[in-house]
Amino acid sequence: MGPGVRRGAGPDVATDAGFEEFARSAQQRLYRTAYLLCGDAEGARDLTQTTLAKLYQQWRRAGAADHPHAYAKKVLTRTFLAERRRRLRDLLALTRTGGTVPQPAADHADLRVTLLAALAELPPRARAMVVLRYWDDQSVASVAELLRCSEATVKSQCSRSLARLRERLADAGLSLTES
Repeated sequence: MGPGVRRGAGPDVATDAGFEEFARSAQQRLYRTAYLLCGDAEGARDLTQTTLAKLYQQWRRAGAADHPHAYAKKVLTRTFLAERRRRLRDLLALTRTGGTVPQPAADHADLRVTLLAALAELPPRARAMVVLRYWDDQSVASVAELLRCSEATVKSQCSRSLARLRERLADAGLSLTES
């Protein structure tokens, strides 16, 4: 039995009913994280549904994990990063063939919208680190494990990303410390 898997878990863990119960309890939390990663409601809904579909396919393993919500967050984050890599490959192929590249979102005066726009400007992996570290309040070690990188990478990427966010918000006349 692998690490993070409970021994002697109840029989309901591997059932469809067990998955449905988990999905109902986890859906909002997954959606909030997905929204911060994607920056838009439609993308967040798609990412949440894709994550739940992947979890359903692996429910016997996911449901038996010590922390199924952490397992789900790992699936969500890795799915987000994989989709971004795929989109980047598609975008590069499009630009090589002479297609047009979509323009970035316009600046916004509202802090929340501006922060989401600034998050969207970060590379997907750096955005995932910032969201996991500061929104989901995960430790440096857990983010490093989740993203399969060193703790030093998490610290340096988060530091650089926060500096970029502060700069972007300062350009909009806002601050990360406003209440």
